[in-house]
Amino acid sequence: MISTNESGGSPTLPNPSYLVVTPVKDEDAHIGSMIKSVLAQTKRPDKWVIVDDGSTDQTPEIIAANTAGIAWITVLNTKSTQRNLGSAEVIAFDKGLGTIQIDDFDYIVKLDGDVNLEPNYFQEILARMESEKSYGIASGVYREMHDGNWVTTKMPPYHAAGASKVVRRECFKAIEGFVPKKGWDTLDEIRAGLKGWKTGHFEDIVFTHLKPEGIAMGKLSTHFFHGEIYYQTGGGFLFLVVKAVHRVFFAKPFMIGGVALILGYLVPLITRKPRLVNDEEASFYNKMLNARLFKFLG
Repeated sequence: MISTNESGGSPTLPNPSYLVVTPVKDEDAHIGSMIKSVLAQTKRPDKWVIVDDGSTDQTPEIIAANTAGIAWITVLNTKSTQRNLGSAEVIAFDKGLGTIQIDDFDYIVKLDGDVNLEPNYFQEILARMESEKSYGIASGVYREMHDGNWVTTKMPPYHAAGASKVVRRECFKAIEGFVPKKGWDTLDEIRAGLKGWKTGHFEDIVFTHLKPEGIAMGKLSTHFFHGEIYYQTGGGFLFLVVKAVHRVFFAKPFMIGGVALILGYLVPLITRKPRLVNDEEASFYNKMLNARLFKFLG
């Protein structure tokens, strides 16, 4: 997207500003290389807030060694002693965001501490979001190490990776930020879609997730966790059954993964746990899910 400057001179490329907030805890194995990959960006962040959420390993020292003297980087230590999977990273993110005036930036990025980015990662995403103003939330796709091979994770077309979400400021304010609950990185896309924003990812922009999803809680617990999230965000039973059958045959642990997914859904259903979504949001989400299912069936 090119504009001409007011003096009638040569065309100028847009130069959107962006803020990055990184919540991190006990990432001494990855945080050093992650910081280096951000510092190497062809379009570096205008501001970066790294939130150390109570690390007990060498993470604080590694952060300090790699960010010393860089004026646009701020490090915040929450002194946290507890961290609930699924919500703690957003709580820490919000603490970092609370130190910044977001109206000073065109985009807000949530970036995890266990990723590596190609040098042009943010430049490419921002350029595409600038050229298509309907984009509210976007990311690249990520690859993880599985059985000794780097494998690109498949995502629904409307989904942006939670480990590296780029959100247009107007969209971020319209959805009132991220909800600090399990399922936050689905709920944001539901709310954005309802308000007319496009969400999704770019298949040809790839980053590396250095710590495979679920490693912190184990594979079986991860399937249960996904069932909980599916319930929390208002997913319907038909699509759940299809997901469960797929995991029975293709997920690890074999057979049990699909059962754990169903249980993760049923436990909060039976106990009548409040959902994160209202009726309109649940209906919108199910329309997205059914569209995926009908496209697959053909």
